Amino acid sequence: MIRWRKGEVVAVRREWPGAMELDVTLPEGSCRALAYPPLVGRPEPGDTVLLNTTALAMGLGTGGYAMVVAVPDRLPEDPQGPGHLVKARYTPLQATVLGADEQDSPHHETLREADSVDGMPVVVADLHSALPAILCGLYGSRDGALSGGRPLRVAYVMLDGGALPAWFSMSAARLRELGWLCGVVTTGQAFGGDVEAVTVHTGLLAARHVLSADVAIVTQGPGNLGTGTRWGFSGVSAGEAVNAAAVLGGRPVGALRVSEGDLRERHIGVSHHSLTAYGRVALAPAQVVVPELPGAFGERVREQAAALGARHELVNVPVDGLAKLLEDSPVKLSTMGRGLDRDLAGFLASAAAGRHAASLLA
Repeated sequence: MIRWRKGEVVAVRREWPGAMELDVTLPEGSCRALAYPPLVGRPEPGDTVLLNTTALAMGLGTGGYAMVVAVPDRLPEDPQGPGHLVKARYTPLQATVLGADEQDSPHHETLREADSVDGMPVVVADLHSALPAILCGLYGSRDGALSGGRPLRVAYVMLDGGALPAWFSMSAARLRELGWLCGVVTTGQAFGGDVEAVTVHTGLLAARHVLSADVAIVTQGPGNLGTGTRWGFSGVSAGEAVNAAAVLGGRPVGALRVSEGDLRERHIGVSHHSLTAYGRVALAPAQVVVPELPGAFGERVREQAAALGARHELVNVPVDGLAKLLEDSPVKLSTMGRGLDRDLAGFLASAAAGRHAASLLA
């Protein structure tokens, strides 16, 4: 199940908050490796590292790194401070974190009886790649401010269907640095956010009451899982997130997964992931955003989305001006290896959801 290798660090290629990309030599050659210093310490050139090379052997795209499991000759110091939530539980790299909702947290009293997000718009999407596109539409529609000039605060609530460490996302780190995100909340088995939470429900409550977010965006971390079956994909969690937002008094906004460039027919137009997650899993009504895309493809998207109208409110949103906002994105836009030029429709659909969320704000 795990392919183990021992290698030597040659160089640090780059790093961002919580993660380092390394060049490592192995007996059979060399590879890129990823280390999370909060878990394994900081590898340096010359260090021997123990690696999990499963992702490399499988040829995974998003996760195509060898993962540093340990720096055995220079172990990090034991962690200090409170924290009793164990995430990645009962795996070799289980980690203890301080949950916003646990008893030792300074936010425990705030969250102990919290039961509402006070009508906060909650934009739900299937893929992590939708996150920056939603933000482009959101900030482009409000110029980054609310009525009265107060800066807009947007939190990313990360589900555990993809990457577990939030540190894996260079996009989230950069968006946090730029102030486009007021914080990252990691829920379920995911960890490494600015705020840790046990469930999507407490994650949304923490976004509202701990981070003071005006809007929350809920997606998986990078690297979703799919099997080509109706139910066997990690994006079913999008429907569950709609339910969580609704039961907490939020205003769920469904971003459709749309593609014109995917080679798989089941994802052309409106992906079967969105049709299943919103049409079957989401039991509470949401406002599902239908982008007003041009031509025959746009008509196809509208016809497919119509199937969701029995349960949800379909909101047609113009896409004029959104392409320019996406071109000016402060982070690279890429979905399943396709950039803006190869799948503009997909990014427009996400940006349209952000535009609609902006219209819900006072």
